[in-house]
Amino acid sequence: MSPLQHIHDHFPGHLTETRSDQQYANAVNPHWARLLKLLQMHVHYDRCVGAELFTTEGRRILDFLSGYCVHNLGHNHPAIIDAIKDELDRRGPAMLQSHIPERAGQLAEGLCSLAGGRVKKVFFCSSGSEGIEAAIKFAKAHTKRAGLLYAEGAFHGLTCGALSLMGDSFWKQGFGTLLSDTQQIPFNDLSALEDQLRSKKYAALFLEPIQGEGGIRVPAPEFLPKASLLCKRYGTLLVLDEVQTGFFRTGKFIAAHHYSVEPDLIVLAKAMSGGLVPSGAVLMTDPIYQSVYGSLKRSLIHTSTFSENGLAMRVGLSVLDTLEKEHAAVRSTVLGAYMRRRLREMLAEFEMVEEIRGEGLFSGIVFRAPRKLSLRAAYEGFTTIHPAMFGQVLVMRLFRDHGILAQICGNNFMVLKLVPPLIISQEQIDKAADAIYQTVKLAHSPTVFWSEALGLARRVVNV
Repeated sequence: MSPLQHIHDHFPGHLTETRSDQQYANAVNPHWARLLKLLQMHVHYDRCVGAELFTTEGRRILDFLSGYCVHNLGHNHPAIIDAIKDELDRRGPAMLQSHIPERAGQLAEGLCSLAGGRVKKVFFCSSGSEGIEAAIKFAKAHTKRAGLLYAEGAFHGLTCGALSLMGDSFWKQGFGTLLSDTQQIPFNDLSALEDQLRSKKYAALFLEPIQGEGGIRVPAPEFLPKASLLCKRYGTLLVLDEVQTGFFRTGKFIAAHHYSVEPDLIVLAKAMSGGLVPSGAVLMTDPIYQSVYGSLKRSLIHTSTFSENGLAMRVGLSVLDTLEKEHAAVRSTVLGAYMRRRLREMLAEFEMVEEIRGEGLFSGIVFRAPRKLSLRAAYEGFTTIHPAMFGQVLVMRLFRDHGILAQICGNNFMVLKLVPPLIISQEQIDKAADAIYQTVKLAHSPTVFWSEALGLARRVVNV
C-alpha cells in the first residue's frame, strides 16, 4: 500500500546492506530494503508501546501511521497481550476445522450489534483483501449479476478481485487480465452512479465511505444516503469497505454511521487484529447469507483455513472490549477535531497547504503546487523525477528530523495521511503538529528542503 512502492523502480542504486539486513534483502525484498535506506527511514526497532516506537539507537518515534490503521489501540496493548497469553495457556481448540468455535459466535454477535442496521451474519477471514474477495462472490451469488462498480481513487487490496475494483494502473500493471465487467465512477458523483445503475447489470457498488489512499476524501453529506437509495432502486448491493475506517477510527464504530447508511455488506479487518493476530470479517444481511450458504450441501461452499481460529476470535473480542474501556469513540472524535483545528491554525500561512480534512483520527493535509517562482522550479523538478517525490521527502524529513512516522496516500501523493493510534495523547498531537509546522515551513524555503532532496534524487538516478 505504501507510496514508497510507487517510486522504487526509479531508485535502483546499489546501496550497501548491513549484516542484519542481508537475509531480508537476499530472500524477501531487496528493493524495499534499499529504498528505506535511501529515504533514511531504515531503523531497527527495539520495542513498540502505545503510540511510541523505540529504536535500538535510542530514538523515540511517534507513530502517526498506525500500520495503515491496524494499531487503533496502539502497539502491544496490555489487554490484547493478556488475552493472547490466556488463550494460549488455555490450550483450547484453535484449528480443529471440525467443531463450532466457541468465540466466533460471540464476536460475530458483537460486530453485528455495533454495526447495527440489517447485517446479521458474519464470514470471518484473515485480511481486508480476502474480505473484498468474499464480498464479490456473495454479491454475485445473491444478485445473479456479473457487473461491479467502484469509485475513482479507491483502494480495496492487492488480490486479483480487489485489484479489479481499483482504477490506478500502477497496482495492476504486469498482472494480466483481471475481472471483467467492472466499471469506475467518480467518487461523490450521484449522477454518474445512477447512469451506470440504470443498466441493472451490476451486482454491487464497492465504496470506502471515506477514502483512505485516495486522499482522506470525505463525501458530501448526501452522497452515501442517496447512493444507498439508488442501489436499492436498481437492485444493486451496497458494499462498504470499512477496513481502514472501522473500529472507531473516524469516531463511529463504522464511518457509515456518520451518514445513517445501512449497507448490505461491510468489510472489516486491520484494527480487528489488535495489531497482533491478522483477521477480517464480512458482515452481511440474512438474505445474502442464504444466497451463499443456503443448504447443508453448501455449508462450506466458501471458507478459509484460518477463518474463526480461536486466537483471532479471542483477540477480536478483546479489541471490542478494550476499545470501549479506552473510550475510543470519544477520544477519536475529540482529539481528531483538536488535531485538525490546530493544524489549520498553524499551517494557514503556507501557500502549498490547500486543506486539512478528515473525520475522527482519520485526517489528511492536502498540498498543492506552489505559485512562487522560487519554489515552482524546484517543485516541478521533483514531479519530473516522480510525482510522489515531494510528499515522500516531507515524510522523510518528518521521520529523520523530528521522529514522526507518517506517510502520503497511496493514490494521492499530495496528501499527507495522519492516522495515529486512538490512544494518542493531546501532548503527542501537539508534538507532531509542531514537527509538521517546521517541516512545511522548511518546504517553503527555496534552499535547504529542495536542494538536499534534489541532490539525493540525482545521485540515485544518475541525473
